[in-house]
Amino acid sequence: MSKYFNIAGPCNPQDHYMLNAADRLREVMPLIEQKQYFVIHAARQSGKTTFLWDLEQRLNDSGKYYALYCSLEGLQGVTDPKEGIPAIVNCIKLALQMQAVIPNRETFAQSADFSDFTNVLLAELCKFCSRLDKPLVILFDEADCLSASTLISFLRQLRNGYNSRIRTPFVHTVALVGMRNIRDFKAQVCPESETLGSASPFNIVAESLTLKNFTGEQIVEFYAQHTADTGQIFEDAAISLVQQQTQGQPWLVNAIAREVVVETLQSDYTQPVTAPMVSEAIQTIIRRRDTHIDSLLERLKEERVRRIIEPVIIGEQASIEMLSDDYRYTEDLGLVRYTPSVGVAPANPIYAEVIVRTLNWSSQSEIESTHPEYHMPRYFKDGKIDLGYLLRDFQDFWRENSEIWEERFQYKEAAPHLILMAFLQRVINGGGHLIREMA
Repeated sequence: MSKYFNIAGPCNPQDHYMLNAADRLREVMPLIEQKQYFVIHAARQSGKTTFLWDLEQRLNDSGKYYALYCSLEGLQGVTDPKEGIPAIVNCIKLALQMQAVIPNRETFAQSADFSDFTNVLLAELCKFCSRLDKPLVILFDEADCLSASTLISFLRQLRNGYNSRIRTPFVHTVALVGMRNIRDFKAQVCPESETLGSASPFNIVAESLTLKNFTGEQIVEFYAQHTADTGQIFEDAAISLVQQQTQGQPWLVNAIAREVVVETLQSDYTQPVTAPMVSEAIQTIIRRRDTHIDSLLERLKEERVRRIIEPVIIGEQASIEMLSDDYRYTEDLGLVRYTPSVGVAPANPIYAEVIVRTLNWSSQSEIESTHPEYHMPRYFKDGKIDLGYLLRDFQDFWRENSEIWEERFQYKEAAPHLILMAFLQRVINGGGHLIREMA
């Protein structure tokens, strides 16, 4: 079976086109060699799990360490440490059963005292590490699924083990991996609490690292794998458009290529991938709202995200506090980015489009059902848009509807912008594309 562009789950080099995972975060190995505990955070579907699986394999193959990948995803919502800590111990136990290279794995937590939930994780890791002949590295994926008292107890037991390593064997290195940075774990403890900050239960973190998006050169390298495999060429203009529209977001880079190669060209590798094909694929992905985009845009309902996205839409950059937890959280989610030339903006043009379409979707639908007369042919005059006519129509529409519609928006300050764009979206549906510039 030939390789393909992956848009679901972690990548593996046997089945999927992928960049060398080790090259994406070279800072990790020195931290492990120094016995450090650290955090890796990045937006959803940016390659975190793929990187961890590769790191686990490389560490075990090195002969210097025993490495264990352990996902905590199943513990979301388990807030009581009496249940949460035993569940974490069992997650480690299950992960050990699947990692044959680690010896004595059947002895882990064999006689654990789960009634002592404030110490059982610490005690069992100490006992297990004392039986190993190499340092143990644990990579906790989806660590930010933990919340409330379960999270606090988990972090405190790891910190106690870290601080006592000089006297008692404990885990050599721990990596906490998820969408959130360690500073934002406070939202998982109590949404209204002060930030965990440097006094947090995990203030032993040496570094907080992030997986960056693909560079232009990496996109070229990535698509060249497909060309080498099939002979199908990605034209330079097509690659440039992918880079400009995605800003290197890994899932989008994969999704666009898959849409063109599999859906548009029906795997006919004799045809080159062109910029118009890429453009149409982007519109299809936007309209389809795949799971990746849907899960990301679900965050728009969060008040702390609204406090960042709304000023971006209406152009009030000065109201965004760059050092605030709200901004850093929204950036960590992959929704926004900062550049000196633009300031805070959507992370890429595709997200800019789907953010607006998501926020004004109900308005678009209502305009379409209640005002079918607003459509592109109405505004054509001598082959051009009669802008005056279009804007007068919108003025009439605004006078009739704005007061009622503004109240429906969670993003009330941005309601005029969003309603205007909903109106324009209805006008061009089936007859063109909007090119949006925020504010």
